[in-house]
Amino acid sequence: MKTIVVTRHPSYIRHLVNIGLISPGAEVVARASPKNVRGKHVITSGLPLHLAALAARLTTVPLFLPAELRGKELSLEEVERTAQPPSSYVVSAA
Repeated sequence: MKTIVVTRHPSYIRHLVNIGLISPGAEVVARASPKNVRGKHVITSGLPLHLAALAARLTTVPLFLPAELRGKELSLEEVERTAQPPSSYVVSAA
């Protein structure tokens, strides 16, 4: 199964590499679409359910951000401090 990372944050990508979830050079897209997630293992910090249901598998590495960090580009240290452990899901539409 092909893996794709959905993020526009370079520090998040570095964190995923550091924890061994992806390899350097993994496919990364800034925005999810039905075309780029369908049938793939999607790794992201969050994904709308209608798109998650199209993925074969979804792995989230959520970031629990305090208010002062929201809406800004995070350093690797900030990502590492706020990242939660990975969780994987299979989502289906009813």
